[in-house]
Amino acid sequence: MLVGGIAVGLIVGFIVSRIFFLRKSTTANTQPIVPIVETAPSEAEVHVAELDSVLNAIPLGVVVTDEQGNIILGNHVAAGVEISRHIDVLVNEAAERIIKKSRETGSSVRETLELFGPPPRTLVIEARPLEGSKSIAIIEDISERTRIDAVRTDFVANISHELKTPVGALSILADTIRDEDDLKVIHRLSSKMVKEANRMAKTIDDLLELSRIELDASAVPEPVSIFSVIAESIDRMAYFAAQAGISIVSQLPEADCVVKGDRLQLVSAVSNLIDNAVKYSEKGDEVTVRVSPQDETVDISVSDEGIGIPPSDVDRIFERFYRVDRARSRGTGGTGLGLSIVRHVMNNHGGSVNVTSQEGEGSTFVLTLLRPSGNTAVNNI
Repeated sequence: MLVGGIAVGLIVGFIVSRIFFLRKSTTANTQPIVPIVETAPSEAEVHVAELDSVLNAIPLGVVVTDEQGNIILGNHVAAGVEISRHIDVLVNEAAERIIKKSRETGSSVRETLELFGPPPRTLVIEARPLEGSKSIAIIEDISERTRIDAVRTDFVANISHELKTPVGALSILADTIRDEDDLKVIHRLSSKMVKEANRMAKTIDDLLELSRIELDASAVPEPVSIFSVIAESIDRMAYFAAQAGISIVSQLPEADCVVKGDRLQLVSAVSNLIDNAVKYSEKGDEVTVRVSPQDETVDISVSDEGIGIPPSDVDRIFERFYRVDRARSRGTGGTGLGLSIVRHVMNNHGGSVNVTSQEGEGSTFVLTLLRPSGNTAVNNI
């Protein structure tokens, strides 16, 4: 708000000074002009051109009106607000109302305009009176800022909920075990405490990993062996899969493939897909990790025989904390961050992640990575 206020003040001051200069230039120049073949632009015309250039460089919509409300000056950003006819009408009506109120009160008037779109937009319109019964309106598009604020608010609410649940469980279990004398009961309650503590630690670890991956978006890529990525990812999840009675198998080509990227990030992406597949599979199911080299890309797919994903949820599964089956996720201990980590890793590597799924039959996630030219395959790295 402070930055916006300073910007508005600077714009108003500049425009007032320019209008005053132009008025002084036109009134002082009363001598008759001798016509010549080629005339250089007058000083007033030069300053008008400067004013137009400066206004169009400002990332805010600027509109100046006379005492009747007619627009006498405006920039390209203000004109760009008019995306569609109904938005144009709403913005014009709001601007006219605010400008009129500003002239009547002789003070600055500010109003936020919510436009539901599509696309949804949020505009802040501020009007101030100028000298000579003129008025200025500043139009600022804060749609992206509003969207980011909403995402941040949702994130804080979600992480608070995710941490509050295990913390609350730990508090209750600790209070119960404090006065317990039965060793069997103590053992059972302490096991639950360890489980809740691990669940909270996993949430924190995933948050730290997601933050690291987001910050490492500009990391210098290095040659990475896909075989080593698959081997380390499966090794990470082997114990948890064995505990759940689920087998992990890999189907690899004869020759290794090389991509350029961050090995730790790629291992994180593949292991999160395997983790997701294991969590939503039943005892005795099989998770398959497959590498399919193409001419310019390499596909890494992770398939399961689990519960599948409803079509209505496919577009949202990569959102932070989003779960297809929240009740089931509570039991499996998922944080809802794994697929978000996968998406960020692919964005960092210029790749893509796609999913095909059938409810009750399982899901297949496919990571597509670019292969560097001249390094299509190697045997070992």
